Amino acid sequence: MIIMLFIMSIIIFTITIIVMMLATILSKKTITDREKSSPFECGFDPMNYSRLPFSLRFFLIAIIFLIFDVEIALILPMILIIKTSNLMNWSMTSLFFIFILLIGLYHEWNQGALEWNN
Repeated sequence: MIIMLFIMSIIIFTITIIVMMLATILSKKTITDREKSSPFECGFDPMNYSRLPFSLRFFLIAIIFLIFDVEIALILPMILIIKTSNLMNWSMTSLFFIFILLIGLYHEWNQGALEWNN
């Protein structure tokens, strides 16, 4: 019984490998067309380059927003556990966490990452 299961497993594995190799070989396209690799604009050549430059400043502001959003999500449960934890440990942990956040905010402000118009 175990030998038959082992043989069936080997057969299924072999068939799977063969089908995957055939699919890889048959799906290769060797002919590359200029029209197929360019963006489509109603059959005409594009008027301008389709990839617009991305604003790195906007990306940095979005990342800063996400970081502070996650930090707020970490601060909110601190209010709920104040009743069940030691007040001294809770206050030291909270102050340390908020101090690290303020250092990060000061660093970002000092580097000019929070100024939109430069």
